[in-house]
Amino acid sequence: MRQVRTTELPRPRRLGALREPANAALYAALLLSMGLAIFMAFVFAPAERVQAEVYRILFVHVPSAWLAFFAFGVVALGSVMFLIRGKSRWDRLAHASAEIGVLFTTLCLVTGSIWGRSVWGVWWQWDPRLTTTLIMWFIYVSYLALRSYIDDPNARQRMASVLGIVGVVSVPIVWFSVEWWRSLHPTPSITNPGGGMPAEMLTTLLVSVAAFTVFYVVLVRQRMQLELAVAELGSLRERLHERNEDST
Repeated sequence: MRQVRTTELPRPRRLGALREPANAALYAALLLSMGLAIFMAFVFAPAERVQAEVYRILFVHVPSAWLAFFAFGVVALGSVMFLIRGKSRWDRLAHASAEIGVLFTTLCLVTGSIWGRSVWGVWWQWDPRLTTTLIMWFIYVSYLALRSYIDDPNARQRMASVLGIVGVVSVPIVWFSVEWWRSLHPTPSITNPGGGMPAEMLTTLLVSVAAFTVFYVVLVRQRMQLELAVAELGSLRERLHERNEDST
């Protein structure tokens, strides 16, 4: 009997199961750091003299703001590297970081509004820090919208990269807004001599920032793996379609 040769489609690459050492280490670090941060935020850190217990929202608000800045910095880095190297992995990094950055910016705005309602008596003020943060949020929502409306992959990657680089200008504007304009937000003073944050609060804040940063790394890693899986699925579909056309 004559043996018929068949052309098999390539198997997709292994995208990183939870049992892989890198993923296992990340998830272990996330669980430990988040558990420690929650314990310190509610047990270790003392109540604040003026705001009492409500100030504890600081341990979510500040890490969210930090990661919004960091995530959009990574968007700019990935965009620059994509334009220089032309490698899709840099575009995937920028895309994933933008999505997570929008998530943390939203969390920053929401917790800030809740905190502002307790301290200022209103949910929203057109304060320079709040206003510039909202503008930053709109810029990166526009970045994600741009990616979803352009069908051509090359054009989408190039145009998104340009917007990702231009949009990062909003980060220093948000940071320096409290110094450039009159603002209800205080200037950064947690470490100022005589007016800084007590050691227990500062330690808790730093642990919270570290825990949220690990959370960001986990989310970006998983989002990039999902993006790679979608790209490979699309490639397999194209090859299967070409194979069916060749056989007819």
